[in-house]
Amino acid sequence: MTAALARLCNAHPGQSGVQLLDDGPAALAVRIALVRRAREAIDCQYYIWRHDTAGRLLLAELVAAAARGVRVRLLLDDFGCPGFDGLALPGIEVRLFNPGRLRRWRWLNALFDFPRLNRRMHNKSLTVDGIATVIGGRNIGDEYFDDAHADLAVDLDVLAIGTIAAEVAADFQRYWDHAVPRPPGTAVLPVGEAARRMRWLAAADSPATHAMIDDARDFTWAQVRMLSDPPEKIAGAAAEARLLLPQLVGALGPVRRRLLLVSAYFVPTASGTSLLGGLVQQGVTVDVLTNSLLSNNVALVHAWYAPWRVRLLKAGVRLWEMRGVAGDRVSFGLVPRRLRRRRDATSFFRASASELHTKSFIADGRWLFVGSMNFDPRSWKLNTEMGFLIDSPALAGRLEAALDAGLPRFAWALELHEGQLAWRDNGHLLKPEPGTTALQRLVMRLLGRLPLAEYF
Repeated sequence: MTAALARLCNAHPGQSGVQLLDDGPAALAVRIALVRRAREAIDCQYYIWRHDTAGRLLLAELVAAAARGVRVRLLLDDFGCPGFDGLALPGIEVRLFNPGRLRRWRWLNALFDFPRLNRRMHNKSLTVDGIATVIGGRNIGDEYFDDAHADLAVDLDVLAIGTIAAEVAADFQRYWDHAVPRPPGTAVLPVGEAARRMRWLAAADSPATHAMIDDARDFTWAQVRMLSDPPEKIAGAAAEARLLLPQLVGALGPVRRRLLLVSAYFVPTASGTSLLGGLVQQGVTVDVLTNSLLSNNVALVHAWYAPWRVRLLKAGVRLWEMRGVAGDRVSFGLVPRRLRRRRDATSFFRASASELHTKSFIADGRWLFVGSMNFDPRSWKLNTEMGFLIDSPALAGRLEAALDAGLPRFAWALELHEGQLAWRDNGHLLKPEPGTTALQRLVMRLLGRLPLAEYF
């Protein structure tokens, strides 16, 4: 990593420089630029790593870094990263977390080992030389980085430099020690789709991308706390107090004015509904943005969320559901000034995405959480998760204002109208659930009655 970046961090002892990465192409370009600057070590930890253009491109960059003497470690969830067993990655150490025992007929593992394999490593991070890191909601795949992708997912990462990067590196080591080496492979790494690959390489080479890393004006310096589940959670062996959610609640303290929660998969259950409703009773304004059935890529999640909508609304929680293909295609509007290709004003959701994948919240216009944890039982109890709790009124206020400005454009506001659910769209009330058929709604109601949300 450059001496200039080290001097920048040394000028802010005890703090970390952070900036939000909402733009998909920029998020991949920054990762590539960081990998190219690495001199000592690169640690990557991901739940999903696809063998598409983005996945192959980043792997090729990691192989090139290893060839020039950088220690490269790749820690992957075995369920989310099929196909790595036979892949040759010269110089890269690869370990699999919670792997299935059968390598060829992988699906058979679920027949005799489902309780163990149902617990997954959902963490997502890339850390370079212990001084710079990117964490957040994005996996490695085209749908997270390509503006033109049919299934583009609106998401949010944090680029952080300084003391917090060393903490992420130490947390990676905890997980690395609990993983197992991947069998060596011989298959050649494919190249990927040429036009898309060239666009991303050009973005990685651009002065704008390098300025994001080097220019102090693009960083907000703040107190940042890294929170993560212990790796023992996969075996059900971690004490509850050590899990991410209790850590987060303890670090955050009482919310007094407003909570704005963004969760791609939102299954509040009775306890979560009681928690959010209790905040409303204490005078806190609570807004929740999640996927509608139209934008959700996991229909079962919607089935388990839907039964709680009426109860949440009666408790005073304000619910918003992303419209997906029925409304404005969306993306955050928080790109650093040098990469803005549209107007400078923050508009939050301004480009094209068909689903929500973000996991974040803003509390009292001061605290901002960005990470891998959804507001659902799987994140709380089964998967391992990680994230940053950032104490920054500047960043939190900017994101909150962007959400407030954009929500009516890209999301339906849910209401109770004559005792029934209704979806408000630009002053009009829509009933029944927009973009759905009677059969879909019936199937969702039946699935929602199954007591499975705690296990999936």
